[in-house]
Amino acid sequence: MLKKVFVSPDPGRSRLRFAARAVLGIGLAVVVCGLAGTSLVGAITGGLAALLALFTVTDATVRGQAVTTALLPVAGLPVLTAAAALHDLPVVRDLAFLAVVGAGVYARRWGPRGHSLGVFAFMTFFVAQFLHATTDRLPEMYAAVLLSVATAAAVRFGLWCYERRRPAPVVPAPPAGTGLARITTRQAVQATAGAGFALVVGQLVSGDRWYWAVGATWWVFVNTTSRGETLVRGFRRVLGTVVGIGLGFLIAVPLAGSAVPTAVLAAACVFGIFYTAAVSYTWMMLCVTLLAELLYGLLGVLSPGLLALRFAETGVGALGAVLAVLFVLPVTTHAVTDAWIQRALRCVHACTAEAAARLAGTEGADPAPRVAELEQLLGRVRLSVAPLVHPLSPMYGRRRRARRVLGLLDDCAREIRGLVAVAADPEASHDARLAAACWRVEAAVEALTGGGVPARAGGPRAAEPALAHLHDLEHALAELAAPLGAPSGSRLAGA
Repeated sequence: MLKKVFVSPDPGRSRLRFAARAVLGIGLAVVVCGLAGTSLVGAITGGLAALLALFTVTDATVRGQAVTTALLPVAGLPVLTAAAALHDLPVVRDLAFLAVVGAGVYARRWGPRGHSLGVFAFMTFFVAQFLHATTDRLPEMYAAVLLSVATAAAVRFGLWCYERRRPAPVVPAPPAGTGLARITTRQAVQATAGAGFALVVGQLVSGDRWYWAVGATWWVFVNTTSRGETLVRGFRRVLGTVVGIGLGFLIAVPLAGSAVPTAVLAAACVFGIFYTAAVSYTWMMLCVTLLAELLYGLLGVLSPGLLALRFAETGVGALGAVLAVLFVLPVTTHAVTDAWIQRALRCVHACTAEAAARLAGTEGADPAPRVAELEQLLGRVRLSVAPLVHPLSPMYGRRRRARRVLGLLDDCAREIRGLVAVAADPEASHDARLAAACWRVEAAVEALTGGGVPARAGGPRAAEPALAHLHDLEHALAELAAPLGAPSGSRLAGA
């Protein structure tokens, strides 16, 4: 697990910059809230608002990111108002919370912007419970949210906007459908049912910290699509929380809210959340748990009993998510895996065609955005296949085939990156054989996504770099035919 975090590729040091910018943006937001005269509650509200503004906004363009960031308070402040107004009406408050859960997940159907606004709305309600917000605190909390989102935006789009120098990766949307066939609709129902279970059982466990269970259910559903993905994510959330609680006993409890060391460790946790999010949900949850413990230390309520309660509520929330995905409109791993693999294969062809056009001297041809999209799609494939390759999976045959598919897709990505690097060389020139090789890649992709069997890459490996990468890419695509198998595509989770 440690190796996965620190050895995983970080093209362009994007994860490092993502994490460093988050520390800067959130730190400045907290300072601005302090200079504006807000209390500790206001500073925590502002810091969490800035964290969400920097973490959840994933539109493909800088302009889109700016629009979504500007809309965050529009989604969050009415929810904050409702949460504070319903503070003393527990039944109505609980029903409102479940409505926010359902609407927040359903909003994913509108892509990255809907996802961001849904997460921000949910977390605003959650933070109101975390800080026991009442209507008399609303003006201060409004100011903190607005100041912090504005500060985070100033850092992201002004002080440190590295996306303008490098195209932002396209975040793929979940596979589409209509009605209850649409995955976001099914997940909205699942999340609401799971959150309802977590809310009721969580309140039986603790009348004060029940919202932790609802939060655990919510975050298990974020960025997952299938039943298998959600089960694996629930396991990883519990594991990360357990390790984080263990560190809390060693670090957060002895600090007892001491301001300077708590601030330093909180900054380290923020860095860890952003740096590990793309590669390890377990590590991210470890950092989230430790950050929450440090904040409770600042509020003066941290104790060993509170840490034990957090573990119990997290278990309740994860159980709620598991029960929901197993018994409420389940989405099979196979259906989702098939969709993501086919999209990744089509993107392989698009990358190849764009690189070949660049080599041919076509004006405006740029394969870099396609490569970024391919990396995102392969990340989705890995997430979807994770239940099949998990060490505890009892289905050995499927696990072996899934690992083979992942290995071959990684080979495809490696050859694509090599081809793009060659295409970026101004000395590279067009070779007539490139067109034929690209046509064979297109035919191989069409065969895989349409149910045929790609032809084997014949002949010796070419010496020219571009042709060598294309030859190896053909070979990887041909090898994919066996594990992907039958006419309907990727039968990794079938039967």
